[in-house]
Amino acid sequence: MGGRFDGKVVWITGASSGIGEALVRAFSAEGARVVLSARRESELRRVASSCSGPQDNLYVLPLDLDQADHFPSLARLVEKRFGRIDILLNNGGIGQRGSVVETLMEVDRRIMETNYFGTIALTKAVLPAMIARRSGSIVVISSLMGYLDTPLRSAYAASKHALQGYFDCLRAEIAGDNIDVVMVCPGFVRTEISRHALTPTGRKHAQMDRAQERGLSAEKCAARTLDAIAARRREVLIGGLEVLAVPLKRFLPGLYATIVRRVRR
Repeated sequence: MGGRFDGKVVWITGASSGIGEALVRAFSAEGARVVLSARRESELRRVASSCSGPQDNLYVLPLDLDQADHFPSLARLVEKRFGRIDILLNNGGIGQRGSVVETLMEVDRRIMETNYFGTIALTKAVLPAMIARRSGSIVVISSLMGYLDTPLRSAYAASKHALQGYFDCLRAEIAGDNIDVVMVCPGFVRTEISRHALTPTGRKHAQMDRAQERGLSAEKCAARTLDAIAARRREVLIGGLEVLAVPLKRFLPGLYATIVRRVRR
């Protein structure tokens, strides 16, 4: 049974777990043809086999966001399989748990390379064909950290702030090309991102943060993301009470700064 995205070709990065996995299932249930990308091919196949939609509408395409040279050829593979790309959903990325003074520069660079440069490189590989067709959507799973700042997440926050600025500029540039740019900014969502977050030396944090554990389900986050895309929203904040931190920082920055100093995880 189809839905709002019946027949649409949706390419999702970070599709092997968490929000990405939930997005794959949600789009598949609504009749989309979905390209699943992440580094772990076995996990991508697991996600694909769990979908309710026809398996012929699912295409497992491994991708490493740190290897941008491959993106144009991967885009051609998607177009060869499905004819076009209607929605690029940039979801892949890595988190961070480490102080500025302790974090190695190579870790800062890795986070920026994956979260920021990988995302914009894939967008550049897909965008020209969308402009030529005058149709498409670029969706970015950013974060509330694109607006906020908390301890131990400096490079992660920097990468998300950068995405906000970059894609706001892109939206203005292509305003006349009938292409949507949708920024999705989740707060706490129950995923494995804190377990896989990088420590100051680049190792995995390997712990589930308490706030993450109490957060919104990935399925609810995915459902609200699909609603935002269907409504052609420019931006949506998703989460619980933590979303109030965005207007708090804007209108009461002194109070926000006092509160955030107490946050350690």
